[in-house]
Amino acid sequence: MEERVVLCGANSYEQKYYFNRQFAALPESIRQELQILCVLYTEDVGGILTMEFDPEGNLQFQVTSAEGDYLFDEIGSVLKIKQYQLEKRELLESLELFYRVVFLGEKYEINNRKRGT
Repeated sequence: MEERVVLCGANSYEQKYYFNRQFAALPESIRQELQILCVLYTEDVGGILTMEFDPEGNLQFQVTSAEGDYLFDEIGSVLKIKQYQLEKRELLESLELFYRVVFLGEKYEINNRKRGT
């Protein structure tokens, strides 16, 4: 089984938000944005949303719902995740880079741009 690392999540059934303290180094503004994103998702469509890193460092949206939860909006869930992936693309890519550098130990080099002469 693949080892995944949960970044954060929200649960509409218990009305709770979870943030993994391993990521406490993230700026407060990013942590707040993640909380808003997760909580709004579960308020809109229901269920449980977790944002998890796979072993390669890709950030994945994982959604589950209770068996027999007829209020869970499956179609709305897919649409909301696509919306987040488009609207929050820069944030999500930055989180993946952060995870790969800090947790997976990948090297990151800033490429120097050539200036016009």
